[in-house]
Amino acid sequence: MNETALPPYSLVIQWDPRDAIFVVTVPELPGCLTHGATYEQAVRQAVDAIGTWLDGAREDGDPIPPPRAYTPSPPYTGVRA
Repeated sequence: MNETALPPYSLVIQWDPRDAIFVVTVPELPGCLTHGATYEQAVRQAVDAIGTWLDGAREDGDPIPPPRAYTPSPPYTGVRA
């Protein structure tokens, strides 16, 4: 799949100190998980994983979830609720 055609899915990137890797999950796509030795490699791997996940869902006739839209947090006012 052409990566420029990929929908803008969310990436959660976390450092795993045990294995010294960046782990990436895609919250909208169940089971879509990958990793990389560097942050940049992890992002590249995530783009590939998203494409593979979408291709598999299409082949199996499974529904494809839409990307989540960004929802900004309310501004901090310094007042606790």
